[in-house]
Amino acid sequence: MSVLRTKPIKDVVAQGNADGSDGGPGLKRRLGARDLTGFGIGIVIGTGIFTLTGIEARDSAGPGVVISFAIAGAVALLAALCYAELASSVPTAGSAYTYAYATMGEIVAWIIGWDLLLEFALGAAVVARGWSGYLAELFGLPSAWFAEEGSVVNLGAIGIVLLLGVIAIVGIRESARITNLLVVVKVAICVFVVVAGLFFVKAANLSPFIPPAEPAGAGDDGIKQPVIQALFGLEPSIFGFVGVLSAAAVVFFAYTGFEAVANLGEETRRPKRDLTLGLFGTLLISTALYIGVSLVVVGMVPYGEIDRGAPIAAAFNAVGASWAGVLVSIAAVAGLTSVILVDLVAMGRIGFAISRDGLLPPSVARIHPRWGTPYRISALMTVAVALLAGFLPLSALADLVSVGALCAFMIVSIAVPILRRKRPDLERPFRVPFSPVLPIFTALACLYLTLNLSIETWIRFLIWMALGGIIYFCYGYRHNRLATGEAVEDRDSEPTPA
Repeated sequence: MSVLRTKPIKDVVAQGNADGSDGGPGLKRRLGARDLTGFGIGIVIGTGIFTLTGIEARDSAGPGVVISFAIAGAVALLAALCYAELASSVPTAGSAYTYAYATMGEIVAWIIGWDLLLEFALGAAVVARGWSGYLAELFGLPSAWFAEEGSVVNLGAIGIVLLLGVIAIVGIRESARITNLLVVVKVAICVFVVVAGLFFVKAANLSPFIPPAEPAGAGDDGIKQPVIQALFGLEPSIFGFVGVLSAAAVVFFAYTGFEAVANLGEETRRPKRDLTLGLFGTLLISTALYIGVSLVVVGMVPYGEIDRGAPIAAAFNAVGASWAGVLVSIAAVAGLTSVILVDLVAMGRIGFAISRDGLLPPSVARIHPRWGTPYRISALMTVAVALLAGFLPLSALADLVSVGALCAFMIVSIAVPILRRKRPDLERPFRVPFSPVLPIFTALACLYLTLNLSIETWIRFLIWMALGGIIYFCYGYRHNRLATGEAVEDRDSEPTPA
């Protein structure tokens, strides 16, 4: 019995090859490259482009927030290279969780799986509250029931989560169709924002592009300061290049979720080709839109006057083009809707993979005979997210999504060279160039970004990890398939004693 026992690669491959399309035990293969790209853009283009642009430009980076988005996008693209190799080689539900189980051991897999559930659950809940706020603004709904902050019970957030949860449960094809439609709407409006906004950009608003560093306020010390400042005794500061890097760590939230594409490996018709196209298509399109929109926003309005809550709509209002604010609100509602839907789909697949391995009760991993989806775990996750979104003001916890995603990316990056050494014979339709140098560099880049998040965020993250550890040692350690002998023993590696 070892917490570092690894899941046999042949077991992972066998599960990934199970096809439920003809009534078999697996998930149904119904997705192509366009669907995967739609899911990816559907989850990536959301809160980041509609809110974080204004917050980080005004409070941390000034016009340099454009560089922050570029840095975060570059790190995400490096992580996507690693995801593409693993996803095309071992297409499976669970993505980072499964890759860790096959390379670094059970306890690492559980930690990252537990971490991913936190990432997607909080991401969906935070976005659901933002969706409710935009809806209230569009239709003048009462703030007591729909406001992002200050509502007693956020009925809008609960309603949208439950509605989209039903769609996620009913079928992956239906989810893909709705997501693709929403993606077309929000991408078209984002392109419009960039093109129309260029006519209102003033060079004076972009100078200085990176404002001089200045001391942070009194509220930015203690546990609210970035970890790297506390470690090296740096004076808390904002703006300057330090501010750009701090903003990059925060706006990385805008890129989180693209790994949801890798979670759909068992539902992709041609995973060895389409997963790679879906991952790269998602990040290239999303990064271009983020950089374009952020550049337009900081060019239209002086960064000190950018609205924190609705920066894009407020920027158009400031230049006398208030009519554009309605289009932006429509794009925001469409964008946030698709984010919630893909979050719920991804959570169901991660929970399905963990339960299938026995680290959670296997009964919740059951696939619906007609819909071909893991309906029980999806329903449980939907209810949990609805409760979070309805009753907790989660804006202070949004950084947990970033730290969770970055930790997952570190694990995936490290898994690439480990799996190459462990299984050099494995077919790899896509290979990360310059391995192991590039994967190691990617892991270090992710680690550096996590150190730019606050101590407070890390404390909350460690509390969540401790709760997961209790669940693992009380249940998963003794009830999973490797412990009970249901999985084939991995002959390629000797388990390390606990």
